[in-house]
Amino acid sequence: MPNKTITAPKGFTAAGLYCGIKKSGKPDLALLYCPTGAKAAAVFTTNAIQAASVTVCKTHIGNTPIYAAVVNSGNANACTGTKGLAGATVMCSKVAKELNIQTDQVLIASTGIIGHQLPITRINSGISKAVKLLSDSQAAGTNFARAIMTTDTKSKQAVRTVDIYGQTVTLAATAKGAGMIGPNMATTISVITTDVAISKPLLGKALKNAIGISLNRLTVDGHQSTNDTAMILASGLAQNKPLKKQDSGYRRFVRALNELCSDLAKQMALDAEGATRMFTVEVKGAAKKEDAFKAARAVADYDLVKCAIHGGDPNWGRIICAVGSSGVKLDPAKLSCKIGDIFVFRGGKPTNFDAKAVSAIISKKEHTITIDLGVGKYSDFCYGCDLSRDYVTINADYHT
Repeated sequence: MPNKTITAPKGFTAAGLYCGIKKSGKPDLALLYCPTGAKAAAVFTTNAIQAASVTVCKTHIGNTPIYAAVVNSGNANACTGTKGLAGATVMCSKVAKELNIQTDQVLIASTGIIGHQLPITRINSGISKAVKLLSDSQAAGTNFARAIMTTDTKSKQAVRTVDIYGQTVTLAATAKGAGMIGPNMATTISVITTDVAISKPLLGKALKNAIGISLNRLTVDGHQSTNDTAMILASGLAQNKPLKKQDSGYRRFVRALNELCSDLAKQMALDAEGATRMFTVEVKGAAKKEDAFKAARAVADYDLVKCAIHGGDPNWGRIICAVGSSGVKLDPAKLSCKIGDIFVFRGGKPTNFDAKAVSAIISKKEHTITIDLGVGKYSDFCYGCDLSRDYVTINADYHT
């Protein structure tokens, strides 16, 4: 059975275990190691309040090579002051000491409850154990994926292969995220590995683009975390001709990375807190690109639309209302909306559609809402999910 975890690309080992952060006893510490060193890139939350892990990772990401990444769950280490920054640095230092590398050659991410100091003694002990468990097996990659989860009900993993100049290049990723997800980078914690040989600037460009059209098009509740981090490490061991310019080889890599990240985004939408189905909002006919995305996100974020989708209700009025209140330019007389391939609103008025047929489309695991603003040539999209009673229950009980 082929390896479908982050250890699939050449040059990576991983581990995941319980070190004592979570009261539940579930895995809460993950370690990734590239013995030969990797080029790395990352994107982070744009929230003005940023976790200690984000601050530290931002200072390390510019270095080459990067040898390791450590991720803890159950504790966000956000709003924890200078002591929190010291804790994040200690985590990197402990990994560095165990692997005989430098502290600034270690990346870090944290996720969980805000405002609590890290149990650093337990984490340091866990890092020592994790180093001994490092493996390139699928089981090790799966353990890593499980150890970064919080309210997720299942791990999110994806793998792609692509031929670049006669060599097979592998890309793999895992992500956590179920709530507090809203576009504006980076959306949750995502770790991507690849064995492609590529320049650091092009790796960063490819990651930013891929996140921009995948994870950054996902909204669960419109809220942005203090800890959002997406990182990619490239070992260069695929032995392809190094990608140093935006040529055909680079474009092939970019397509594979885009597919990989889109796969993760859809997995997250379908495992969002309380979600039972996901949907894509495609907006076209916009006067400008930013209007298309703004309108798409307005629909995907609209609680009444999300509730209707949960109930399989073909309530086109809520969709049109969301678009109209988004502040974008539109022509009411040309405005149209399709659910699946059925027009429910066209030329500024409702159509005589089959409500049961549309309800059946909405009730599927995935469906698409298409809106034409009727004023231009630009288009964009956003991923969303339904809003259920469980979302309220999960978030009401999260801290207590």
